[in-house]
Amino acid sequence: MNRLQSVVILGATSAIATAVARELAEHGARLFLVARDGERLEPLLQDLRVRGDDASGTRILGTTADLADIDAHADVWAQAREALSDNIDAVLLAWGTLPDQEACNTSVATTLEAIHVNGTSAIAFLACIAPDFEQRGRGVIAAIGSVAGDRGRQSNYVYGTAKGMLATYLQGLRNRLFFSGVDVVTIKPGFVRTPMTEGFNRAGALWAEPDTVARGIVKAMRRGRDVAYLPWIWWGIMTVIRLIPEYLFKRLKL
Repeated sequence: MNRLQSVVILGATSAIATAVARELAEHGARLFLVARDGERLEPLLQDLRVRGDDASGTRILGTTADLADIDAHADVWAQAREALSDNIDAVLLAWGTLPDQEACNTSVATTLEAIHVNGTSAIAFLACIAPDFEQRGRGVIAAIGSVAGDRGRQSNYVYGTAKGMLATYLQGLRNRLFFSGVDVVTIKPGFVRTPMTEGFNRAGALWAEPDTVARGIVKAMRRGRDVAYLPWIWWGIMTVIRLIPEYLFKRLKL
């Protein structure tokens, strides 16, 4: 089982990442949170300090950064290492956006921006931190992908492309770091009731709450699972979807 006593969370003000941070803080973890919006980060830090800080007030720390800016990654990682005394058990990558597929359909720039925010910027950060974990020979790296990355669908294939690319990178990184004793966990949530999905019809049994997904993420990170579909039912759903022959799949309105 992996220790989760010293954890970096990137994209910390997303609903799922916030729920993960609360889960960890309540179990006494030291946290370093990174988010783009300082006005949202500061109340979150205060909330977490109430839940899990000690008298020294140094267990819950954070900084602001635009993680889509690759040039900022090295500095963010250096701040995290310093804040957590260079003793980091785990990192969770949780930033991203849900792009408008219709807008992507008519704009090359919008398409590439969506792929950068959800795919290449995360890969760049992983490439930045992987050597440190490899050298230490322990720890867990987790990143939030999506079931959308399992198969391209007309309704969100740009987002799916980015998440699929991220999943493939994580698979290769997992293979590389296995020999160093580092676990790499790919998180694949299904439908989650977050601000990102506010415009959707969120009725039905397939929709999950952020707290439920967060508990699944923490459990997967502790166990060092390779891939975690959350909730688990999405493993079965996506297995069926992947098995549909392409000549039939392209005729579906998905």
